[in-house]
Amino acid sequence: MLGHLTEHENPVLRASTHRGADRRSPSAGRRTGVGVGMNGRAGFPARLFRRLAAFIAVVVVAVFAGITPVSAHSGNQSYIYLDVTETTLAGRLELPIVDLRTSLGLDLSGSDEEILAELQANLPAVHAYADEHFDIGAQDAARWELDFGDAELFYSDAPEVDDNYIIMAFDVVVDSGTVPRRFDVRFDMFFDEVEGRDALLLIGNDWQGGVIENGREDLATFDSDNRTQTIDLGDASAFKNFNSSVKLGVNHIRTGPDHILFVLVLLLPSVLVFRQMWLPVDRFGSALWRVMKVITMFTVAHSITFSLAGLGILPLPSPRIIESIIALSIAAAALHNIRPIVANKEWLIAFMFGLFHGMGFASLVSGLDVSRGTQLVSLLGRNVGIEIGQTVVVLMLFPALFLLRRTRIYRPLFVGISILLTGVALLWTIERLFQTDVGINAFVDPVFVWPRILFYILAVTVAAAAYYQVESSAGRLLPTAGEVEAKAAAGTRTEEPVTL
Repeated sequence: MLGHLTEHENPVLRASTHRGADRRSPSAGRRTGVGVGMNGRAGFPARLFRRLAAFIAVVVVAVFAGITPVSAHSGNQSYIYLDVTETTLAGRLELPIVDLRTSLGLDLSGSDEEILAELQANLPAVHAYADEHFDIGAQDAARWELDFGDAELFYSDAPEVDDNYIIMAFDVVVDSGTVPRRFDVRFDMFFDEVEGRDALLLIGNDWQGGVIENGREDLATFDSDNRTQTIDLGDASAFKNFNSSVKLGVNHIRTGPDHILFVLVLLLPSVLVFRQMWLPVDRFGSALWRVMKVITMFTVAHSITFSLAGLGILPLPSPRIIESIIALSIAAAALHNIRPIVANKEWLIAFMFGLFHGMGFASLVSGLDVSRGTQLVSLLGRNVGIEIGQTVVVLMLFPALFLLRRTRIYRPLFVGISILLTGVALLWTIERLFQTDVGINAFVDPVFVWPRILFYILAVTVAAAAYYQVESSAGRLLPTAGEVEAKAAAGTRTEEPVTL
């Protein structure tokens, strides 16, 4: 499959190597001088390309505009996170270590082990201080009982030496068994001991309120003059749950380079067709149909396992095994590009490995302590979000691949990228399977930083369009699969060897 083949060994190659003679003919010169468009007719479809680029830009902005990064802690604020379901209320306190030193007279210095040992020894005092300065309860009713857990260390992104936190989880015993949508919170830890201190309350998760994995938008601020706040969660709504779940699914694709690379490695051969060698597809519609089959089967497969696992019907292997198989799926698909196993049926690969990608997606909903109805809405929304995310990936990458498919550099790029992705995927497999770090993410993650990756893709697409024009004007476009087969059927002959 790879190597040197001559015209006598492969009739398809005999036709493909005859393109040099065609370029010298008057009719071929007139045709390739203006290029062959996406619809197979002469003339580069600049208007179509501009419209497609504008459409992609609008879709990308519309899909990702609402996604915001997680903010860093300031180091001089306390943080209260609440997780709300229909019947449970829980959360965590994130408290600056420097304030605990001042307020409780603790040392809390040295190594992590020494700090944790001191915290553990003084945990009853820390719990008592928190219980004295932190209340949650229904309006005009007695406060609810708080059950505090162990303390953990957290290091913020700010550069200050003392800008470190302890995290202390808590559960709230709601007397009625149903969490109301309005309740009071009192918080004044450190306000009397440390001047200028305040605290932010954030709803980490409120599925019925449409808040999921929130780490940025605060709901209330506490300071020495505002120690009690009424928390209004708003009306519960299945639509809010669905809308936020869609955003979470989109964000999972945006921040998951392994899923993006799997889609990319399946897209690479979508603009080619295998006829004893890879050849460019004839028409835009043909390539798009191949892409639709691949994406549809990937969608069907991961929706099956995602839904079954999310509902607790399908038991999941350990995350280490799932993530390792996901990495291996990239390597398998990339190797298929180099030496096809199911040529022109890449949808089979998409379906088979899509089942395991669905198990990976299921981590988004594992452990949700919500009702079955809320869980189903969240599953549906996240699944829709994942589909939107991967569709945007296809829309962004496909135009450049289609433009390059008939140029001389595409097949070397096709093989080179497939080899590169095989290496990346195998290193990921080693990392995930043996739980070690070989440093590959230091090279991969910077490429996928949002929105930097958009500029990379836009630059590649513009360069692809320009290169296509140059090659078309010079008459150097490769023949499509249909042209090669037509020439082979006509008995075209040449003795020029071809290197694949």
